Amino acid sequence: MQTSYTVNDFKSDQYVRWCPGCGDHALLNSIQRAMAEIGVSPDNTAVISGIGCSSRLPYYVNTYGFHTIHGRASAIATGVKVANPRLAVWQITGDGDCLAIGGNHFIHAVRRNVDINIVLVNNGIYGLTKGQYAPTSKRGFISKSSPYGTIEDPFNASNLCLGAGGQFFARILDTDLKNSQEVLKLAAQHKGCSVVEALVNCVIFNDGTHKEVSAKEVREDHTIFLRHGEPMIFGKDRDKGLVVDGFKLKVVKIGENGITENDILVHDAKCPDKTLHFKLGHMRGPEFPLALGVIRDTEAPVYDEEVYTQFEEIKPKRNYKSLNEFFMSLETWEIK
Repeated sequence: MQTSYTVNDFKSDQYVRWCPGCGDHALLNSIQRAMAEIGVSPDNTAVISGIGCSSRLPYYVNTYGFHTIHGRASAIATGVKVANPRLAVWQITGDGDCLAIGGNHFIHAVRRNVDINIVLVNNGIYGLTKGQYAPTSKRGFISKSSPYGTIEDPFNASNLCLGAGGQFFARILDTDLKNSQEVLKLAAQHKGCSVVEALVNCVIFNDGTHKEVSAKEVREDHTIFLRHGEPMIFGKDRDKGLVVDGFKLKVVKIGENGITENDILVHDAKCPDKTLHFKLGHMRGPEFPLALGVIRDTEAPVYDEEVYTQFEEIKPKRNYKSLNEFFMSLETWEIK
Protein backbone atom coordinates (compact mmCIF):
# COMPACT_ATOMS: atom_id res chain seq x y z
CA MET A 1 0.00 0.00 0.00
CA GLN A 2 1.27 3.44 -0.94
CA THR A 3 2.22 5.43 2.16
CA SER A 4 3.71 8.58 0.65
CA TYR A 5 2.02 10.92 -1.79
CA THR A 6 2.78 13.95 -3.92
CA VAL A 7 0.63 16.98 -4.59
CA ASN A 8 -0.17 15.53 -8.03
CA ASP A 9 -1.91 12.57 -6.36
CA PHE A 10 -4.50 15.04 -5.06
CA LYS A 11 -5.00 17.05 -8.26
CA SER A 12 -8.04 16.16 -10.36
CA ASP A 13 -8.28 16.46 -14.13
CA GLN A 14 -10.93 19.19 -13.90
CA TYR A 15 -10.34 22.72 -15.18
CA VAL A 16 -10.32 25.09 -12.19
CA ARG A 17 -13.21 27.48 -12.77
CA TRP A 18 -12.39 30.40 -10.50
CA CYS A 19 -11.66 33.94 -11.60
CA PRO A 20 -7.97 34.62 -12.34
CA GLY A 21 -6.46 36.07 -9.18
CA CYS A 22 -9.08 34.62 -6.82
CA GLY A 23 -7.60 33.65 -3.45
CA ASP A 24 -9.25 30.23 -3.75
CA HIS A 25 -6.50 29.16 -6.18
CA ALA A 26 -3.81 29.59 -3.52
CA LEU A 27 -5.97 27.90 -0.89
CA LEU A 28 -6.53 24.90 -3.18
CA ASN A 29 -2.78 24.60 -3.64
CA SER A 30 -2.20 24.69 0.13
CA ILE A 31 -4.89 22.05 0.76
CA GLN A 32 -3.52 19.70 -1.89
CA ARG A 33 0.01 20.01 -0.51
CA ALA A 34 -1.19 19.48 3.06
CA MET A 35 -3.14 16.38 2.02
CA ALA A 36 -0.05 14.95 0.34
CA GLU A 37 2.07 15.42 3.48
CA ILE A 38 -0.54 14.03 5.88
CA GLY A 39 -0.22 10.63 4.24
CA VAL A 40 -3.91 9.65 3.99
CA SER A 41 -4.66 8.17 0.59
CA PRO A 42 -7.04 9.95 -1.82
CA ASP A 43 -9.46 7.03 -1.67
CA ASN A 44 -9.67 7.43 2.11
CA THR A 45 -10.40 11.15 1.87
CA ALA A 46 -13.74 12.89 1.33
CA VAL A 47 -14.24 16.60 0.64
CA ILE A 48 -17.71 17.97 1.39
CA SER A 49 -18.87 21.45 0.42
CA GLY A 50 -21.96 23.62 0.41
CA ILE A 51 -22.79 26.35 -2.10
CA GLY A 52 -20.55 29.24 -3.11
CA CYS A 53 -17.42 29.93 -5.11
CA SER A 54 -15.15 28.05 -2.70
CA SER A 55 -17.60 25.15 -2.58
CA ARG A 56 -16.51 24.11 -6.07
CA LEU A 57 -13.28 22.83 -4.52
CA PRO A 58 -14.32 19.11 -4.35
CA TYR A 59 -14.14 18.99 -8.16
CA TYR A 60 -10.47 19.98 -8.08
CA VAL A 61 -9.11 17.37 -5.67
CA ASN A 62 -8.67 13.71 -6.60
CA THR A 63 -10.67 12.36 -3.65
CA TYR A 64 -14.25 11.45 -2.93
CA GLY A 65 -16.36 14.59 -2.97
CA PHE A 66 -19.88 15.82 -2.38
CA HIS A 67 -21.06 19.27 -3.57
CA THR A 68 -24.12 19.59 -1.35
CA ILE A 69 -26.77 22.27 -0.79
CA HIS A 70 -26.55 25.73 0.72
CA GLY A 71 -25.56 25.75 4.38
CA ARG A 72 -25.78 22.00 4.89
CA ALA A 73 -22.13 21.00 4.48
CA SER A 74 -21.55 20.59 8.25
CA ALA A 75 -24.56 18.29 8.62
CA ILE A 76 -23.57 16.12 5.66
CA ALA A 77 -19.89 16.03 6.66
CA THR A 78 -21.02 14.84 10.10
CA GLY A 79 -23.08 12.07 8.51
CA VAL A 80 -20.20 10.99 6.28
CA LYS A 81 -17.77 10.79 9.21
CA VAL A 82 -20.15 8.88 11.47
CA ALA A 83 -21.09 6.47 8.67
CA ASN A 84 -17.44 5.80 7.78
CA PRO A 85 -15.08 6.97 10.53
CA ARG A 86 -12.06 5.65 8.57
CA LEU A 87 -12.41 8.53 6.11
CA ALA A 88 -10.52 11.79 6.53
CA VAL A 89 -13.36 14.28 6.05
CA TRP A 90 -12.73 17.86 4.93
CA GLN A 91 -15.47 20.46 4.76
CA ILE A 92 -14.97 23.43 2.44
CA THR A 93 -17.43 26.23 3.13
CA GLY A 94 -17.73 29.96 2.53
CA ASP A 95 -18.45 32.65 5.11
CA GLY A 96 -22.01 33.02 3.80
CA ASP A 97 -22.63 29.29 3.38
CA CYS A 98 -21.26 28.47 6.84
CA LEU A 99 -22.14 31.44 9.03
CA ALA A 100 -25.51 32.52 7.60
CA ILE A 101 -27.87 29.77 6.41
CA GLY A 102 -25.48 27.11 7.72
CA GLY A 103 -24.71 28.73 11.05
CA ASN A 104 -26.79 26.36 13.15
CA HIS A 105 -25.25 23.24 11.59
CA PHE A 106 -21.78 24.75 12.01
CA ILE A 107 -22.04 25.51 15.73
CA HIS A 108 -23.44 22.05 16.49
CA ALA A 109 -20.72 20.25 14.52
CA VAL A 110 -18.23 22.26 16.60
CA ARG A 111 -20.12 21.64 19.84
CA ARG A 112 -20.31 17.89 19.21
CA ASN A 113 -16.60 17.80 18.31
CA VAL A 114 -17.10 15.69 15.19
CA ASP A 115 -13.74 14.65 13.71
CA ILE A 116 -13.96 16.78 10.55
CA ASN A 117 -11.66 19.48 9.18
CA ILE A 118 -13.68 22.63 8.45
CA VAL A 119 -12.01 25.17 6.15
CA LEU A 120 -14.06 28.36 6.43
CA VAL A 121 -13.26 30.50 3.39
CA ASN A 122 -13.82 34.16 4.29
CA ASN A 123 -13.82 36.81 1.55
CA GLY A 124 -16.38 39.05 3.27
CA ILE A 125 -18.85 38.83 0.37
CA TYR A 126 -21.34 36.60 -1.42
CA GLY A 127 -19.29 36.14 -4.59
CA LEU A 128 -21.22 33.41 -6.42
CA THR A 129 -24.48 35.39 -6.30
CA LYS A 130 -22.69 38.52 -7.51
CA GLY A 131 -21.79 40.72 -4.61
CA GLN A 132 -24.23 40.91 -1.68
CA TYR A 133 -22.88 41.64 1.78
CA ALA A 134 -22.17 38.61 3.99
CA PRO A 135 -22.16 37.88 7.76
CA THR A 136 -18.45 38.75 7.76
CA SER A 137 -18.72 42.03 5.83
CA LYS A 138 -17.49 45.04 7.78
CA ARG A 139 -19.90 47.66 9.13
CA GLY A 140 -20.45 50.32 6.48
CA PHE A 141 -19.61 47.93 3.63
CA ILE A 142 -21.24 49.04 0.37
CA SER A 143 -22.58 46.25 -1.81
CA LYS A 144 -25.49 45.47 -4.12
CA SER A 145 -27.64 44.58 -1.10
CA SER A 146 -26.30 47.42 1.08
CA PRO A 147 -25.96 50.39 -1.33
CA TYR A 148 -25.71 52.87 1.56
CA GLY A 149 -23.46 50.68 3.70
CA THR A 150 -24.38 47.75 5.91
CA ILE A 151 -25.50 48.75 9.40
CA GLU A 152 -24.58 45.37 10.92
CA ASP A 153 -21.50 44.26 12.81
CA PRO A 154 -19.80 41.17 11.34
CA PHE A 155 -19.36 37.76 12.90
CA ASN A 156 -15.95 36.99 14.32
CA ALA A 157 -15.38 33.36 13.31
CA SER A 158 -12.99 32.79 16.21
CA ASN A 159 -15.50 34.00 18.80
CA LEU A 160 -18.26 31.92 17.24
CA CYS A 161 -16.16 28.75 17.16
CA LEU A 162 -14.79 29.08 20.70
CA GLY A 163 -18.19 30.15 22.03
CA ALA A 164 -19.67 26.94 20.63
CA GLY A 165 -17.10 24.92 22.56
CA GLY A 166 -14.53 24.58 19.78
CA GLN A 167 -11.29 22.77 20.63
CA PHE A 168 -9.33 23.81 17.53
CA PHE A 169 -9.33 27.17 15.78
CA ALA A 170 -6.75 28.59 13.41
CA ARG A 171 -6.52 31.40 10.86
CA ILE A 172 -4.55 31.60 7.60
CA LEU A 173 -4.03 33.99 4.67
CA ASP A 174 -4.40 32.94 1.05
CA THR A 175 -1.14 34.71 0.15
CA ASP A 176 0.87 32.86 2.83
CA LEU A 177 1.18 29.40 1.27
CA LYS A 178 3.93 27.99 3.48
CA ASN A 179 2.24 28.79 6.78
CA SER A 180 -1.18 27.82 5.39
CA GLN A 181 0.12 24.37 4.56
CA GLU A 182 1.57 24.00 8.06
CA VAL A 183 -1.71 25.00 9.73
CA LEU A 184 -3.86 22.75 7.53
CA LYS A 185 -1.66 19.77 8.42
CA LEU A 186 -2.07 20.51 12.13
CA ALA A 187 -5.82 20.82 11.66
CA ALA A 188 -5.98 17.43 9.94
CA GLN A 189 -3.90 15.81 12.70
CA HIS A 190 -6.19 17.18 15.42
CA LYS A 191 -8.64 14.60 16.82
CA GLY A 192 -12.03 16.26 16.75
CA CYS A 193 -13.53 19.23 14.94
CA SER A 194 -10.92 21.63 13.58
CA VAL A 195 -11.88 25.02 12.17
CA VAL A 196 -9.48 26.95 9.95
CA GLU A 197 -10.61 30.40 8.86
CA ALA A 198 -8.98 31.14 5.50
CA LEU A 199 -8.90 34.84 4.61
CA VAL A 200 -9.07 35.02 0.82
CA ASN A 201 -9.48 37.81 -1.72
CA CYS A 202 -12.38 38.17 -4.16
CA VAL A 203 -10.91 40.14 -7.06
CA ILE A 204 -14.29 40.86 -8.63
CA PHE A 205 -16.69 41.91 -5.87
CA ASN A 206 -14.49 42.68 -2.85
CA ASP A 207 -10.95 43.23 -4.09
CA GLY A 208 -8.48 44.10 -1.34
CA THR A 209 -10.80 43.09 1.49
CA HIS A 210 -7.89 41.83 3.62
CA LYS A 211 -5.16 44.08 2.21
CA GLU A 212 -4.52 45.74 5.58
CA VAL A 213 -3.05 42.42 6.77
CA SER A 214 -2.27 40.49 3.58
CA ALA A 215 -0.28 43.07 1.59
CA LYS A 216 3.38 42.06 1.56
CA GLU A 217 4.64 45.47 2.71
CA VAL A 218 2.50 45.48 5.90
CA ARG A 219 1.94 41.81 6.72
CA GLU A 220 4.78 41.40 9.21
CA ASP A 221 3.75 44.47 11.22
CA HIS A 222 -0.02 43.90 11.04
CA THR A 223 -0.16 40.15 11.77
CA ILE A 224 1.30 37.78 14.32
CA PHE A 225 1.81 34.11 13.48
CA LEU A 226 1.26 31.98 16.58
CA ARG A 227 3.03 28.70 17.28
CA HIS A 228 2.50 26.66 20.41
CA GLY A 229 5.37 27.07 22.86
CA GLU A 230 6.89 30.10 21.14
CA PRO A 231 6.90 33.74 22.35
CA MET A 232 4.30 36.01 20.76
CA ILE A 233 6.72 38.22 18.82
CA PHE A 234 5.98 39.97 15.54
CA GLY A 235 7.00 42.88 13.35
CA LYS A 236 9.29 43.37 10.39
CA ASP A 237 12.22 43.71 12.78
CA ARG A 238 10.85 41.12 15.24
CA ASP A 239 10.84 43.82 17.90
CA LYS A 240 7.18 43.82 18.98
CA GLY A 241 5.38 41.44 21.28
CA LEU A 242 2.29 40.77 23.38
CA VAL A 243 2.11 40.97 27.16
CA VAL A 244 -0.72 40.83 29.68
CA ASP A 245 -1.60 44.13 31.31
CA GLY A 246 -4.17 43.40 34.03
CA PHE A 247 -6.98 41.57 32.23
CA LYS A 248 -5.99 42.91 28.82
CA LEU A 249 -3.47 42.15 26.13
CA LYS A 250 -0.99 44.87 25.27
CA VAL A 251 1.47 45.41 22.44
CA VAL A 252 4.97 46.37 23.61
CA LYS A 253 8.26 47.08 21.90
CA ILE A 254 11.23 44.96 22.91
CA GLY A 255 14.05 47.16 24.17
CA GLU A 256 11.81 49.99 25.37
CA ASN A 257 10.93 50.60 29.03
CA GLY A 258 13.05 47.66 30.11
CA ILE A 259 11.05 45.14 28.06
CA THR A 260 13.03 42.05 27.04
CA GLU A 261 12.06 38.94 25.11
CA ASN A 262 11.62 37.15 28.45
CA ASP A 263 8.66 39.43 29.23
CA ILE A 264 6.73 38.39 26.11
CA LEU A 265 3.87 35.93 26.44
CA VAL A 266 4.54 32.38 25.30
CA HIS A 267 1.69 30.93 23.27
CA ASP A 268 -0.11 28.00 24.89
CA ALA A 269 -2.57 26.63 22.34
CA LYS A 270 -3.15 23.60 24.60
CA CYS A 271 -4.45 25.56 27.60
CA PRO A 272 -7.93 24.26 28.57
CA ASP A 273 -8.96 27.76 29.70
CA LYS A 274 -10.00 29.56 26.50
CA THR A 275 -9.92 33.11 27.96
CA LEU A 276 -6.64 34.08 26.31
CA HIS A 277 -7.59 32.26 23.10
CA PHE A 278 -10.72 34.43 22.90
CA LYS A 279 -8.60 37.56 23.28
CA LEU A 280 -6.10 36.44 20.64
CA GLY A 281 -8.81 35.55 18.14
CA HIS A 282 -10.57 38.86 18.71
CA MET A 283 -7.52 41.08 18.11
CA ARG A 284 -7.85 43.60 15.29
CA GLY A 285 -5.89 46.58 13.98
CA PRO A 286 -4.85 49.27 14.30
CA GLU A 287 -4.16 48.63 18.00
CA PHE A 288 -3.33 44.93 17.63
CA PRO A 289 -1.96 42.58 14.99
CA LEU A 290 -4.32 40.00 13.52
CA ALA A 291 -3.59 36.56 14.98
CA LEU A 292 -2.72 33.88 12.41
CA GLY A 293 -1.70 30.27 12.95
CA VAL A 294 -3.19 27.86 15.49
CA ILE A 295 -4.91 29.83 18.26
CA ARG A 296 -6.44 26.87 20.13
CA ASP A 297 -5.67 23.14 19.97
CA THR A 298 -7.06 21.18 22.92
CA GLU A 299 -8.48 17.69 23.48
CA ALA A 300 -12.04 16.59 24.23
CA PRO A 301 -14.20 13.49 23.60
CA VAL A 302 -14.71 12.99 19.85
CA TYR A 303 -18.31 12.54 18.72
CA ASP A 304 -17.91 9.80 16.11
CA GLU A 305 -15.60 7.79 18.37
CA GLU A 306 -18.11 8.08 21.22
CA VAL A 307 -20.92 6.88 18.94
CA TYR A 308 -19.08 3.66 18.09
CA THR A 309 -17.99 3.11 21.68
CA GLN A 310 -21.66 3.31 22.68
CA PHE A 311 -22.58 0.86 19.90
CA GLU A 312 -20.11 -1.70 21.24
CA GLU A 313 -21.43 -1.32 24.78
CA ILE A 314 -25.07 -1.79 23.75
CA LYS A 315 -24.68 -4.61 21.19
CA PRO A 316 -24.38 -7.48 23.74
CA LYS A 317 -27.44 -6.21 25.61
CA ARG A 318 -29.69 -5.66 22.59
CA ASN A 319 -29.50 -8.53 20.13
CA TYR A 320 -31.83 -7.24 17.43
CA LYS A 321 -32.02 -9.27 14.24
CA SER A 322 -33.59 -6.56 12.08
CA LEU A 323 -34.38 -2.87 12.01
CA ASN A 324 -38.09 -3.68 12.29
CA GLU A 325 -37.42 -5.71 15.43
CA PHE A 326 -35.67 -2.71 16.92
CA PHE A 327 -38.57 -0.40 16.06
CA MET A 328 -41.10 -2.80 17.57
CA SER A 329 -39.09 -2.91 20.80
CA LEU A 330 -39.87 0.75 21.38
CA GLU A 331 -43.09 2.22 22.73
CA THR A 332 -45.81 1.54 20.17
CA TRP A 333 -49.54 2.15 19.75
CA GLU A 334 -52.07 0.07 17.86
CA ILE A 335 -54.62 2.15 15.97
CA LYS A 336 -57.93 0.47 15.28
